[in-house]
Amino acid sequence: MHYSKGIFTPGGPVSFQARSKVLVRLVFLGLLIITLFASFHPVPGIAQAEIDRKVKSKVAATYPEIARRMGLTGLVKIQVVVAANGTVKETKVLGGHPILVNAALTAVKKWKFETASGETTGTVEFKFDPGS
Repeated sequence: MHYSKGIFTPGGPVSFQARSKVLVRLVFLGLLIITLFASFHPVPGIAQAEIDRKVKSKVAATYPEIARRMGLTGLVKIQVVVAANGTVKETKVLGGHPILVNAALTAVKKWKFETASGETTGTVEFKFDPGS
């Protein structure tokens, strides 16, 4: 709308507010596309276990979307207690960024180890890096 002599008329210069709305919509659309692409291409956290039990099945940690947007990378170190039946009985976070810790805990709790006569304690490290 163009203001002339107390009357708004169609056409004329595009207002700053209109341009701002279009820009915000384009940025939102771009972020939406990136988020959708990333959700179909998850980058896992790479894990290494220092424990005296063989891992039968590992679940990779999913790189959190918020961490990807923030460019957050790093290591998460978790102490695990493995029950005699091979399931993860307890976990204790030894270090890592809180955003990455949740993804690592969710993954390691799903790991399965070989059975043994008793409990075993060890550490697991997850490396989060979207470039790897």
